Amino acid sequence: MTDGSFEMIAKTLYGLEDVLAEELTALGAGNVQTGRRMVSFTGDKAMLYKANFHCRTALRILVPIARFRANNADTVYQEVKRIEWEKYLSPEKTFSVDAVIYSEDFHHSKFVAYRTKDAIADYFNERVGERPSVRLSNPDLCINIHISHKDCTLSIDSSGESLHKRGYRTAQGEAPLNEVLAAGMILKTGWRGESHFVDPMCGSGTLLIEATMIALNIAPGIYRKGFAFERWPDFDRDLFDEIYNDDSSEREFSFKCYGSDISPVTVQKAEKNIRSAGLTKYIELQTLPFQQFTEAPQPGILITNPPYGERITPDNISELYSMIGERLKHVFTGYSAWILSYKDECFDRIGLRPKHKIKLRNGDLECEYRCYELFAGTNKAYKKAEGERKKAAPRAIAEKQNRKEMASGNYPKGENKVKRPSGDYPKAENKWKRSSGSYPKGENKLKQPSGGYPKGENKVKRPSGSYPKGYRNISEP
Repeated sequence: MTDGSFEMIAKTLYGLEDVLAEELTALGAGNVQTGRRMVSFTGDKAMLYKANFHCRTALRILVPIARFRANNADTVYQEVKRIEWEKYLSPEKTFSVDAVIYSEDFHHSKFVAYRTKDAIADYFNERVGERPSVRLSNPDLCINIHISHKDCTLSIDSSGESLHKRGYRTAQGEAPLNEVLAAGMILKTGWRGESHFVDPMCGSGTLLIEATMIALNIAPGIYRKGFAFERWPDFDRDLFDEIYNDDSSEREFSFKCYGSDISPVTVQKAEKNIRSAGLTKYIELQTLPFQQFTEAPQPGILITNPPYGERITPDNISELYSMIGERLKHVFTGYSAWILSYKDECFDRIGLRPKHKIKLRNGDLECEYRCYELFAGTNKAYKKAEGERKKAAPRAIAEKQNRKEMASGNYPKGENKVKRPSGDYPKAENKWKRSSGSYPKGENKLKQPSGGYPKGENKVKRPSGSYPKGYRNISEP
């Protein structure tokens, strides 16, 4: 089914395509190209497993097996029936079909799904006299048909249940934030754990959990019960076990994630989810209204998803967002504050000028994700400091390069310098390391100090050659 290198499509949410493309590129995917709510790429079977296991902003990973044009369901039936289905299914197996339609020629996605099922069933009945059964829950093969105008793509879904369902959520809050959206919001800020993280309206804790996983570089697939590709006939258990158990990229997180909410019941739900994820060591919770914040940990970043839409009445919008702006200005000096909301009237009440505006979707709502740089002093002083910083940046880079050349005994052309005698420079000091924890090219693996994590926490080890049964959870020590 998946020999050699082949094409794959990663589905995502609107506005997160660039982040997903960066994730796939970092994993080693080839020919990465962004589209609308999707990213196409190429790779082998290992890349298929990695994309499902490691991508925080992917909803599912599809493997296209056929493309054709059709303007009615009968044409879809004929084209689907042409496929050699014995490569993917057998009569004793089960399958399901999901149809996604963006076309004026097709008005009912369920009817397209039914005709696709009929074509597969008739294919087997005509050849072997029996057919695979349809099963909506945990089938052996998940089939996806996507129609845009007259262009049809038939794919096999390697993920099964949507990848936003990580597996750590045991307590459901009111209007919980989609995990893929939460991870995308965090990744778009550039934050990777180099400061404290604050969510003053944390709800059931999704942003806190996703932020901690990003800071520790814990794979989002670690909590899932399984993936659809595990039921494929060519599933390589040893290869996936190797990917699953590889924790070499995990890193230390020396800061904290702080969450609070006005509702004690909501905070209790967040506590349950955080405990389920095995991350209580890194996250501190309290029942506290945002308006009662009097201090913020330094340094830090604030990312939050305040109430909007049906979660709040128009009468309360003005009061809530005015309070948010007041707290940001007086408590979170030095922070970058990122806020997701969906109406200009909400943002206008904050009373601050945003540095960035990013369009996202939260469910059916067209939202905007805005960044506010909360500096001390006047706006004029801030702009002056920013200008000086930008002017100094090229000079600092040049000076750093000169220092590196001097350390190696090589000096810029034309400079009359006395070279340091060989061996005079301490061996342990001739590498330039960044204080943020990242390293120059060639040293970009962060080694976790011995004992950095309590035994049993933040790691899931499977018995050699076996796949864990039941719920794969990270237990608390």
